[in-house]
Amino acid sequence: MRIGELAALVGVSTRTVRHYHHQGLLPEPARRLNGYREYTLRDAVTLARIRRLTELGLSLDEIRDVLADDADRELRDVLRELDADLARQQAEIAARRDRLAALLARTDLGPDSTMTPALAEVLRDLPAGESPFAAFDREVIGVIDAAVDPADRHGFAALFRPLTEPDAARRGNALNTRMDELADAAPDDPRIAALAADLAAHLPDEMVTALVDSLDDTGSSQWLELTSRELPPAQHAVLRTMAELLKEQK
Repeated sequence: MRIGELAALVGVSTRTVRHYHHQGLLPEPARRLNGYREYTLRDAVTLARIRRLTELGLSLDEIRDVLADDADRELRDVLRELDADLARQQAEIAARRDRLAALLARTDLGPDSTMTPALAEVLRDLPAGESPFAAFDREVIGVIDAAVDPADRHGFAALFRPLTEPDAARRGNALNTRMDELADAAPDDPRIAALAADLAAHLPDEMVTALVDSLDDTGSSQWLELTSRELPPAQHAVLRTMAELLKEQK
């Protein structure tokens, strides 16, 4: 058989056959005197097996291991591992669908609705008022929440709980107002240092620890880089100065 005949017999493209040759999955037959490769039924059987294993979800590395040892035991072990992976994926999909069902059942869908329930509950107790900076802050929190390991999300939400206490909420609203007042200010505005110090003093100890742990050796972090692109210069200067103060205190 020529390569086109082999590919048509198994139901793949000639490009796929050449890719499997390149990956070392399908041995490349010797060329005949006329320069063409001549494939045998054994090649077709191997190619068909590769196709079936890819359809089952095995990676090319896993298929290479299976083909290297034709014993039933190894294939069975790999398939068991694949079955376990599929079961985990099914559980994750089921959890996501449950979350979507809960969202669809709500009549008050809003920007915070797609956050994890624990964090959404905390933010409902932390009114943003009409503050543009507070609205931006909530968006950043939502982005970070999406990146947090699911097992750690309750702990992430708990970091914000002390800020919902009445006195803390009042201080937070006042700080947001001061941040809003810097929207059009220069990055060297004299109000920056005092506001940064007050923000640092406002944060709960557990949140301070988490923020400092997120900083690299240069005092930067992913959330600081995000705010540098999205916030006015003076507001970003407040957050960077606050991060520097917190790092010094720790």
